[in-house]
Amino acid sequence: MKATAVANANIALVKYWGKRNSELILPYNSSVSMTCDGLWTKTTVEFSPKYSKDEITINDEELKKDEKDILGHLDRIRKMAGINYKAKIVSESNFPVAAGLASSASGLAALSLAASVAVGLKLNEKQLTILSRQGSGSASRSICEGFAIWYHGIKEDGTDSYAECIADKNHWPEFRMLTTIVTEKKKPVGSRTGMAQTVATSPYYEGWLKTIEDDLKQMKEGIKNKDFEKVGSIAEHNCIKMHATMMTTKPSIIYWIPATVEIIHEVRRLREEGIECYFTMDAGPNVKILCLEKDLDEINERISKLEGVKKTIICKPGEGARLEERHLF
Repeated sequence: MKATAVANANIALVKYWGKRNSELILPYNSSVSMTCDGLWTKTTVEFSPKYSKDEITINDEELKKDEKDILGHLDRIRKMAGINYKAKIVSESNFPVAAGLASSASGLAALSLAASVAVGLKLNEKQLTILSRQGSGSASRSICEGFAIWYHGIKEDGTDSYAECIADKNHWPEFRMLTTIVTEKKKPVGSRTGMAQTVATSPYYEGWLKTIEDDLKQMKEGIKNKDFEKVGSIAEHNCIKMHATMMTTKPSIIYWIPATVEIIHEVRRLREEGIECYFTMDAGPNVKILCLEKDLDEINERISKLEGVKKTIICKPGEGARLEERHLF
């Protein structure tokens, strides 16, 4: 009853922000993302009667504060399989956790695949996205390769809220995402708390929701037609709209730090010089820059010289969640 899985982080190009059902993690709006080959989490899960309690180690640290309800997710999988064995989990990521880089997406996707296989569940991709969604909403998209859409659904039981691939990893080989690391510190307000606060108090949240369907339509067309200007401009504007809802909560949620703002201005300077690139951010200070392969080296060189940039990670459309034979323990 042991399995190991790897899942990549995904970065939303049309964002998900706000839940209509926090227990099942059902979003108010659909979202579109790119699965990033350069950002991954590997997780080994073993269920056995030899364990008296669940043991969870993430990046060599024992889990003490379960903010993502990993234990609840394990209980969910145990219930589906009809077992009550405790589990040992060891997980490692190649990028900072809880810093706005979608670590929970890759982590919960890898956990869902490894744990479901370990207990003998035979889930198809759609079923896996629904399971992963209940651990972390954006994890549903990390099950899929390339570019994915997560449907918000309308049913109360969540059976129509799932993710699927809209373009595989080879559809747009020139597409790149340059992830900048300006801090590896844990962000001050977690995404779940931030979403709930935004829905409850931001006067702009309803306006955000009204613009999403058009963003989704345009984004899907842009990806299908490999229209970089359309994809980049929509992603950038959608990101700014999301952060505007955060900034207008009570109290305000401001993830940006000086280095964040400096990167934003540098991206705009590059565009003015005729180098096509756009920025996006999740709930955190680390900026992702969208560009094409032909401009990547120049953009990376310019961005890396900025004072607050600690390192950059180059990503292209990546694989969906998959099993690995080599275990972590």
